[in-house]
Amino acid sequence: MKQIILGTAGHIDHGKTSLIKAATGIDTDRLKEEKERGITIELGFASLDLPSGQHLGIVDVPGHEKFVKNMVAGATGIDIVAMVIAADEGVMPQTREHLEICTLLGVQYGMVVLTKIDRVDEEWLELALEDVREFIQGTFLEKSPIVPVSSVNGQGMPEFIKTLDRLSQQIPDRPPSSLFRLPIDRVFTMKGFGTVITGTLISGNVKVGDTIMIYPSEITSKVRGIQVHNKSVTEAHAGMRTAINFQGLEKTSIQRGEVLASANTLKSSYMVDIALHYLSSNTKPLRNRALVRFHTGTSEVLGNLILLDREELSPGENTVAQLRLKYPVALVKDDRFVIRSYSPVRTIGGGEIINPIPQKHKRFKPPVIEGLKNLSNQPPEEIISFHVNESGYQGISFADLKIMTNVPEKQLEAVIQNLLSQKTIMQADKDNRIYIHQGIVKNLKDGTLNYLEKYHKTFPLKSGMPKEELKTKFPSALVSKVFNLIVNQMIKDNDIAQEENTVRLATHAVSLGEDQADVRDKILDIYSQAGLQPPYFKDLSKSLDVESNRSKDVLLHLVEEGLIVKAKEDLYFHAQAIEALKKRLVEFLNTHGEITTPQFKEMTGASRKYVIPLAEYFDAKNVTLRVGDVRKLRKG
Repeated sequence: MKQIILGTAGHIDHGKTSLIKAATGIDTDRLKEEKERGITIELGFASLDLPSGQHLGIVDVPGHEKFVKNMVAGATGIDIVAMVIAADEGVMPQTREHLEICTLLGVQYGMVVLTKIDRVDEEWLELALEDVREFIQGTFLEKSPIVPVSSVNGQGMPEFIKTLDRLSQQIPDRPPSSLFRLPIDRVFTMKGFGTVITGTLISGNVKVGDTIMIYPSEITSKVRGIQVHNKSVTEAHAGMRTAINFQGLEKTSIQRGEVLASANTLKSSYMVDIALHYLSSNTKPLRNRALVRFHTGTSEVLGNLILLDREELSPGENTVAQLRLKYPVALVKDDRFVIRSYSPVRTIGGGEIINPIPQKHKRFKPPVIEGLKNLSNQPPEEIISFHVNESGYQGISFADLKIMTNVPEKQLEAVIQNLLSQKTIMQADKDNRIYIHQGIVKNLKDGTLNYLEKYHKTFPLKSGMPKEELKTKFPSALVSKVFNLIVNQMIKDNDIAQEENTVRLATHAVSLGEDQADVRDKILDIYSQAGLQPPYFKDLSKSLDVESNRSKDVLLHLVEEGLIVKAKEDLYFHAQAIEALKKRLVEFLNTHGEITTPQFKEMTGASRKYVIPLAEYFDAKNVTLRVGDVRKLRKG
């Protein structure tokens, strides 16, 4: 059976609570202050079994203008609205505002209930009916039934129940969703149960024993018990008015406006991208950066409205915009919202979320503006492709795409697989299911080739560019996993080559010019003749009659070739001299087991300024191991 929520709406003292009590026998005004003042302040809840057997959850909302934020919270998730208008007063300010709110929240089914007909005569009743018909013209209620009732004498109540039953048959099934979400509208403590949270379960389902997370605070707890319409159940589904109690959860750590969801399925953000309708009932334009009250789910958050394509929005106009909020919210694409002016407080617009976790946008950027406009009506393939491309070098995860598209998980997987097979996107990280756009991949490859080409021109005698240095040329958002994937792909395609920790163009080969070859021969000859007592390179380079940086380039090339060995900064040896010394050192240690520094000095025939760097060089190369004042042959 479908899960359906009925919500009331209408001006203060027009009989919403009395209507629900007459239909269900339940007084939804539970607070002492509500009973004393005779007005609804907080949300009230009831339920009703219709003649067809359909069960309705009911949310009764306050009508006073001071409590419109509570009304918005109650209107979240309703399927049918009962727009209550008193026959003796007719359409009033909050009647109009509540209808605007229901329209902005996407409510499509409802009726008008003309209450207090026991207070008027037939002629006045006809005038009231005419007033109502004119009021609902051009709205989603235009063709909806109008039911006159009296909660005092019961007149019209049977027709009210029959009309509800007919409407309930028209309500479509809720769209499937793998995301469990319940915006919190009440938090209280019940003796013997602990902390209890209530709300309308807007998508997915929850079971006893499930681990949940509260967003945006990210507190986790385990579901201890579930009640639906005061009956204990083991599982609750989308569309149900649900009460959940938790293990070890303090009431003070939770507040209305937060959202219950499965752990790590939502993401909180201080920004949201929106498709906004600015009500035609407004009297002046809405300016960029206006401070507004953002209502979504059961929350109210202050934020600045950033108009991306204009300086001001005229009444009746639509646009895409970004809200930058004072506190984070956890939403998904297509969630509905209402915005109210900061002061004086009134409803001025609303719409739907088009990206719940966006980047910060710069204004007047046509590709961004056009892309956001398309998010409202494009197929999932286009939406996913846009988001993956927008994510740039860091890529985007499957978990983020779930809330950015609001597409059921199996459908999302199928769409992504199709984009992968078309090579529109590629998987950059299998473990975390991160995807990157092929346009970004091309930029990475082109950039890599460009940086390596420039490097080879600048350092022609170096075999390649250090891999980590190459990575620093790209934005910091580029994670190592993605960078390594692209490098390996380019190696496989024979575009580049990697040798140890350096990369180069596959076509690059070090070739010395005639003057460089002459310098090379001179350096090798000097180090060969010097044996184990070579000059420091800064002194050697002065005798070569070339620029020091050019001679250093040749020297480093010789090091890469393995013909010269670096012992420490500015101190180099011919490789043959080092190899001969190593052979003698190993033979000595195999015979004697250890060697002292004086013995090693005698072996080299060199002064102390060479002996210590040479000893430390063999330590660093894992030939020897220093133990106190002696060195031993390192095992292995």
